[in-house]
Amino acid sequence: MKTYLEKAGTLAAMALAGLPLHGAQQRAAAGNGLNVLMILVDDMGWRDLASTGSNYYQTPNIDRLAARGVTFANGYAACSVSSPSRASLLTGKATTRHGITSWIGDPSGMQWAQRHNARVAPPDYVQQISDRELLLPQELRRHGYATLLAGKWHLGDLDPKLFGFDVNKGGYASGSPHGGYFSPYHNPALLDGPAGEDLTLRLARETADFIEQQATAGKPFFAYLSFYAVHGPIQTTRERWSLFRDSAETMGIAPAGFAIDRTLPVRQAQDNPVYAGLISSVDDAVGMVAERLEKLGIVDKTLIIFTSDNGGVSSGDNYSTSNLPLRGGKGRQWEGGVRVPLIVVAPGMGRPGSVDPTPVIHMDIYPTTLDMAGLPLLPAQHVDGVSLRPLIERGRAPASRTLYWHFPHYGNQGGEPASYLREGPWKLIFYHEDGRLELYNLTDDPGEQTSIAMQHPARVRELKAKLDRWLTQTHARMPEANPQFDAARSERQLADKQRKTMAQQERLRLEQLRRDFRPDDTWWGSCPTVD
Repeated sequence: MKTYLEKAGTLAAMALAGLPLHGAQQRAAAGNGLNVLMILVDDMGWRDLASTGSNYYQTPNIDRLAARGVTFANGYAACSVSSPSRASLLTGKATTRHGITSWIGDPSGMQWAQRHNARVAPPDYVQQISDRELLLPQELRRHGYATLLAGKWHLGDLDPKLFGFDVNKGGYASGSPHGGYFSPYHNPALLDGPAGEDLTLRLARETADFIEQQATAGKPFFAYLSFYAVHGPIQTTRERWSLFRDSAETMGIAPAGFAIDRTLPVRQAQDNPVYAGLISSVDDAVGMVAERLEKLGIVDKTLIIFTSDNGGVSSGDNYSTSNLPLRGGKGRQWEGGVRVPLIVVAPGMGRPGSVDPTPVIHMDIYPTTLDMAGLPLLPAQHVDGVSLRPLIERGRAPASRTLYWHFPHYGNQGGEPASYLREGPWKLIFYHEDGRLELYNLTDDPGEQTSIAMQHPARVRELKAKLDRWLTQTHARMPEANPQFDAARSERQLADKQRKTMAQQERLRLEQLRRDFRPDDTWWGSCPTVD
């Protein structure tokens, strides 16, 4: 079997030589030479920053970005899980168009549904980003940009260099850091550092060094700093854990920390000191890169975009954070699953420190980047995005539009196969298991606590018709009913899982908050001097 890097073959040689895969000649440098730094955090929740409302996590460096830029209070990921959002971010297309509708590696199909007694079988989906797409780094490189990926890829098992990145530091098929957050990393695309080196800080150093190399050479750059953090397995240093454990105690440790929401327990408070430590390392990493930009004197020549690939993990995975007052989290159909931090800092912007309520989505980042850089837009490519430049620079919102999502999968965070939309204050959710509909007015009910579908039948019909048209037009793949589904057995399975998971998570939560808490020796034991 070929190794990961060997799979690239001739295409890798083309990419290394700077040749675009579609055969077009590389263009001369164009535009205004604006540098681009895109920072993507993995699984960071909408309220996981001090500047977006957290009273527990400490994020001074990211908060400084917010003070210099615009924060989109209604910034959305394209999906509630990783791979689809990442593909949409880099293609400018909705998940139904590029076909990656779940995290790559997620099982699907009737055989899986019958083995797990699922009501519907999730459809098969694309598991490799297509080379027919023109990704944002490819287009920027065609205009003379140097391009870097530092961190997570998770868009298939081909080398990211095939898709427009000159340099790849740490990106491969995996969706999580298999070796953990401290060296040795066991990452085929990243050399190990000294024992105990922090992965998050290492990726920041790689990014900062790349930026300095390009600035010295006078070449514009696109640096995609795609952290593995704060995805599980959550790990931190003893010092960071101790700081946030004490902080949680000062705030008051509740005897219970979870509540069942339809399928699984959901974390009710931000009080996880391990996760808080991991967020703190991300903040330090962002500060490291920002400091290098300042040192090089190119802050005013750099567009900075900071966001997350999906909502925070409030259930499933490591049950790390709370997104309240938003309902749900990663993998779920409610706002906590898709609303994410989104901060943009741009040279010459007229509203530094502002918070904008306009609903925007990750597909907008592609055309916005081209527009800000003075490059031609590619509406046939970024078909589902609009440029936010007028909004960023002058506060002029784009025309009102409808935002759509399609997640016909289950995942492990308790989400139910669903398609949904947001139009103005209205959010409609269609559930594929039984066809039921939920309608919320997010202005009146931002926590999606009470469906008002029965009170607004005309609105439901109107929005459902729009959703159906969009699903048809974008060739969405639909789940299929499982004829062997056993409803009574499913109820027993769910009750048993809820009981066991609740007990397990409550026990772990209190263990992590004890003064004598000790994790396994694969991280603290290997990194006594990480800080």
